[in-house]
Amino acid sequence: MTVTETTGARADSCAAPPRAGRRPDGADHYTISEVAAFTGLTAHTLRWYERIGLMPHVDRSHTGQRRYRNRDLDWLGLVGKLRLTGMPVADMVRYAELVREGDHTYGERFELLKETRQGVLARITELQDTLAVLDRKIDFYADAGRALASEGAVL
Repeated sequence: MTVTETTGARADSCAAPPRAGRRPDGADHYTISEVAAFTGLTAHTLRWYERIGLMPHVDRSHTGQRRYRNRDLDWLGLVGKLRLTGMPVADMVRYAELVREGDHTYGERFELLKETRQGVLARITELQDTLAVLDRKIDFYADAGRALASEGAVL
């Protein structure tokens, strides 16, 4: 059972769009190695996510092998985006718990994502400032290089 199946909630449309090569719903049983190839995560990381509650439940085959679904791939796509924001793992696990708890946690989820967004915006501002410094330095060295080249041509 996936996070969205646990709550009966509809799939969140803010996750990344489906990637090519995915199987149609109903035929979407992926092994851990296939999911690793799709996501770029290692099998070890996928098992760890499950162990800490970030991937709350993954179906199993009759032999006990994990069988991921398209919804799991969507969830992992969202987790990947949350990782890129710098959200701590504990907050990602808390978000997953809130999703499993149901619709009455929308407010808490909203606040958690809003705080994360504010942090991302602050990092973007910091990176834009850093980029401006780099641009000034690049312009300086480009101008200095042209000046040196023109002096060398005169000699």
